[in-house]
Parts: sequence; C-alpha cells; structure tokens
Amino acid sequence: MRRPAPLPAPARPAPRPSAAGGASSPGVDGTDETGRDAAARVVALAGGAAPDGDRPAGGEHAGVADATGPAVGAGAGAGLDAGAGAGSVADDGIVGMRDVWRAARARRRALRAEVRRFTGRQRRRRAIWICVAVAFAVLIAGSFGVAYSPLFAVQRISVVGAHSLKAAAVEHALASQLGTPLPLVDDAAVKAALVRFPLVETYTLQARPPHELVVRIVERTPVGVVTGPAGYTLVDAAGVALSTTATAPEGEPVLTVTGGVDSDAFRSTGLVIRSLPSDLRALVTAVSASTPDDVTLTLGKTGSKVMWGGEDDSGRKVLVLKALMKRYPPAKTGLYDVSSPDAVLVK
Repeated sequence: MRRPAPLPAPARPAPRPSAAGGASSPGVDGTDETGRDAAARVVALAGGAAPDGDRPAGGEHAGVADATGPAVGAGAGAGLDAGAGAGSVADDGIVGMRDVWRAARARRRALRAEVRRFTGRQRRRRAIWICVAVAFAVLIAGSFGVAYSPLFAVQRISVVGAHSLKAAAVEHALASQLGTPLPLVDDAAVKAALVRFPLVETYTLQARPPHELVVRIVERTPVGVVTGPAGYTLVDAAGVALSTTATAPEGEPVLTVTGGVDSDAFRSTGLVIRSLPSDLRALVTAVSASTPDDVTLTLGKTGSKVMWGGEDDSGRKVLVLKALMKRYPPAKTGLYDVSSPDAVLVK
C-alpha cells in the first residue's frame, strides 16, 4: 500500500505589533504572546493566579512583566497590596475594582445630594406651615385665655332705655354679674333678674370691653289702668299688669272694657290708645268699649266724648279729630263722631 502523503503545515498568522512597538510571535497553541501576557496581567491585577502554563516562575511573589513597564507583584512583597492591585488601572485601559467602587460612591453621593436638594424645599415648606399653624393655635389659645380671664371681668353695668323704670334699680338687680368675665355673663341669670320688672318688654346685652356690660331695655307702653279689688292696675296694650296702686296714677286713662283684658274689645282699645299722639293722649281721661268697633274716648274735665269706632284708619281719624277740635273746641262741644272719617258728626 502507498503511504498517505503528510498534510501541509498550517500557515502562521502574521505577527502583530506588540505594546513596545515590535512584532509579537504566536505561542505554541496559536495564541498571541502579547494577549497571553495581557491576560496574565489582568489576572494579577484582580488578585488571582495566572493560568497554568502562563504562571511566571520564581515563586509565590513573582511579578508579571509588562512590555512597557516594570513588573507588578502579585503579593504584598511587590510593593502593592491586593486592594491597590485590584483598584489600579492598567496602561492598556482596563478598569479596576477601585475605579468601580469610586464610581459607585460618587453615584451614591450624587444621588443623596439630589434627594436632599429635592426634599429640602418640601422640608422648608412643611416647616413654614407648621410654624404658621403653631402661631395660629397660640394666637387663638391666647385670645381665649385673655377673654375668659379676669382681665375682661364686668366692673360696670350700664342700663339704657329706662324711662319709667329706675336705672339704679336695674343695675342693683344685676349686681351678681360683677366680676364675671364678659364672655361668661349668665343670660339666664340676667333674664331672671329682669323678669321682676314688669315694665321691661325686651332687653339686649352688649359687652363693651374691657369692663362694661350694657343692658338695653325696651319698656312696655302703658295704655291705662283697670280697676279691681286691689286698686288701680296699670296695664299695657297686651293686658300685662305693670303695677298696682290704691289710687289712679296721674296721666293714665281709666279703662272700662267689657270682657276684661283678654277680650277683643280690650285689644282694639289698646291699639287705639297707642295710635294717639302724645298731645291728644294727654287729654284722654277715660276709655270705654263693649265691642272692638265702639271704642269711645273721654276728653279732659269737660267730659266731651269721641266716638272712635274700631282701630281701622286711626291715623286719618287723628287728623280729622284735630281739625274738628280746632274748629269746635271741647269746651263747647259734647260729642265728636269720627268713626267714619268721611262723614263726621259734631254735637
């Protein structure tokens, strides 16, 4: 048999320039020696061991020779510890672990600074709102504390609107409120004190800081007196008894009304008397009524009668009566009938 011909040898790759500027020769296995040296250098920088066959001789602390620089030791004896070796940057651009750690720390610092910058405005705004809320709460609490303190206690009571009543009597009745802070004045106690005065129809309280309490009252308007077993009782238009005396009070007409103070005739009589002007009312000495539509007035010492009728058109009746009295004086006239203002009668 014929022996087979040997295969041709593989072509060697062209040599590549090394880091020092020269040509590098491939290794036995076809690997560029410069690449092998670079791989060994990376392993040494990372703190590991070189691959088998590429581990440098000379023992545990042997260095790796760089084409462009001195040998770098794999251990502490070479002048750099493991951390320094891992963090250094090789001349051929390989990034070490120290650079990674530095970049991570710088990124964390930048992130914390950005978070602080972003949240700083919110913290300032929150602090401002908290300060405003605290100041407002302190202001409200202080206002309430001062208002309800003895600094605003009642030291003087003033009564306004008293004519028939004596203001001193009303002030004495409300003396229990002296020393009480103005916001704590007891309305129920004031009402109970003023109920004892029948002439008081309505009242209002006004606090006048720092120490004055003003009581404004509206007195009932008396319309006349009614006779009874106890004497003469002064009443208003609603029939409320204001006072009782043994003799008829001066300036008040005597009322004679069928059905008493709870009747419709009395209600009509009260409205008629309240519609009279003061000068005309001063002449009235007596009023009588049996129904709401036959109110009759008695004028002065002459005893002249005025047939008024009901409370309707009272304003017009006043004008007509004044004109009649001027033309026909009461001393010479016994009767004025103005129950119908359009058809008057004088006797």
